[in-house]
Amino acid sequence: MELAKRIASNNNISVSKLFKKLITEFSKKETKKDPLLERYEQMEFSDDIKALRGVLKGKYPDDMDYKDMKYEYLKEKHGL
Repeated sequence: MELAKRIASNNNISVSKLFKKLITEFSKKETKKDPLLERYEQMEFSDDIKALRGVLKGKYPDDMDYKDMKYEYLKEKHGL
């Protein structure tokens, strides 16, 4: 607690404002998107590829995301 008071004093802010600032910065890091997903969202696809959208619908559970699929693939590939 003394460290928080000292940091707040050095920055001319209250401890509660310091805490709020730290929580805000921490939450920004927590909500940062996966770089692979960001790259995917920026990609442009040809019409042929877009036509394949939805082909696998119903093949995998709706709550399974690409991280789960990647984990399953790697688990099978490496015999874990």
